Amino acid sequence: MKYSKYHALGNDYIVIHPDDLEGLVLDEEKIIRICHRNFGVGSDGILLGPMHSSDCDFGLRIFNPDGSEAEKSGNGIRIFARYLWDLGLVKEAPFTLSTPGGAVKAQLSKSAKSIRVDMGKVSFQSDEIPVKGPVREVINETIIIDGKDLVFCAATIGNPHCVIPCENLEPMEVRRLGAQLEVHGWFPNRINVQFMKVLDRNNIRIEIWERGAGYTLASGSSSSASAAVARKLGLCDDRITVHMPGGILEIEIAEDYAITLTGPVTRVAKGEIFGEIFA
Repeated sequence: MKYSKYHALGNDYIVIHPDDLEGLVLDEEKIIRICHRNFGVGSDGILLGPMHSSDCDFGLRIFNPDGSEAEKSGNGIRIFARYLWDLGLVKEAPFTLSTPGGAVKAQLSKSAKSIRVDMGKVSFQSDEIPVKGPVREVINETIIIDGKDLVFCAATIGNPHCVIPCENLEPMEVRRLGAQLEVHGWFPNRINVQFMKVLDRNNIRIEIWERGAGYTLASGSSSSASAAVARKLGLCDDRITVHMPGGILEIEIAEDYAITLTGPVTRVAKGEIFGEIFA
């Protein structure tokens, strides 16, 4: 089974064309094995496409390394856009992608090193994210984890996010608390977690615990949700640079909280996965 590998600020994905599955069913067990850092190729997820789409130019499915399917991924979308460019299926003109979390529009720079994605609109509504309880905007609510009160905002941009404004970003603490927040009963579909420090009106720094993947160096949807929360709280303007351990992404926020994300993608490798890894 042939594959390509890319990373977006250290957030790496394996891309598989449906024609290269060779009759193999990409089930949970196989996804986990392929993504495993020791027993497989190793990645933060798998992108399967291009798929047929009735309303977009291309369809895309996104899988987490635990075998679950993700609704949307900003880094995954940019990587897939670059993959389509490398296949010669797209040029510099904008094109659309269908994801389970909604349609997006992507456009590559002339060098294809930078990709701009219209990610869709952020919502803070509890029934859309979802978050349990009465229908409301989930802003500055308190959740108790390990006896610690955490003030958070929740948002969705096609996938769910819990954003915690804070002053100290400790990776070990992010790993510990993020793992518990992801599966907390308030979040029926589990949730992506971001710890966010506002640096100034145009810059934030985040640490990320990604649903189904764990501690992550960078995330496009996490950057989008965190920037939207910073804007919603009145802490930032409508153009925000998001700093992460893997690098930076540029976010533009419209009045209706539609998000445009711009960042790089790096082509890593092409190869073949042999069936014996599944034995």
